[in-house]
Amino acid sequence: MLDGPCGPLEALYLEAPEPKGLALICHPNPVQGGTMLNKVVSMLQRCARDAGYSTLRFNYRGVGASFGSHDMGSGEVDDAEAAARWLQAREPALPLTLFGFSFGGFVAASLAGRLERQGHAPSQLFMVAPAVMRLEGEHVPPAACSLTLVQPDADEVVDPAAVYAWSDALGRPHTLLKMAECGHFFHGRLTELKELVLPRL
Repeated sequence: MLDGPCGPLEALYLEAPEPKGLALICHPNPVQGGTMLNKVVSMLQRCARDAGYSTLRFNYRGVGASFGSHDMGSGEVDDAEAAARWLQAREPALPLTLFGFSFGGFVAASLAGRLERQGHAPSQLFMVAPAVMRLEGEHVPPAACSLTLVQPDADEVVDPAAVYAWSDALGRPHTLLKMAECGHFFHGRLTELKELVLPRL
């Protein structure tokens, strides 16, 4: 349990023996059953661990044992910021990488933009099947840090065309990786997802 803006947040921390970086993983929409135990979130944490990162995944407010109730917007970004601060306090000299899956892609991107404006930009941002339609108003993605988008072509939750249009309009260098004949939850395709992400860490 770590301190969050609405009370304690439930989290799972995996410490690398000699970490080369820190990784924070943000989970999908809690209203639709998303938690830090989601299999894509679990795989992303293992992937970052295998690459030599100390990693943290956590439950937003109102999820699992985390205190509070769903906000479905800025509140979850506040929770992610608290989790990032906790992680960085352990190894303040190490670079931070942010991961987000689905709704978590929105949370991670919004947090990355917020940290960048505070002068503490993360080194990398990975957005997996991200809910880019939520990135508006105060939720602005970062302008400079390394950005990788992974989008399944047969996504039944997030419209792939919306992600591709968002990518086209981004106006900054980034990587867009498409997975053919793959659905939103990467059923049977987690190994391929890991093979896309791991070399980029």
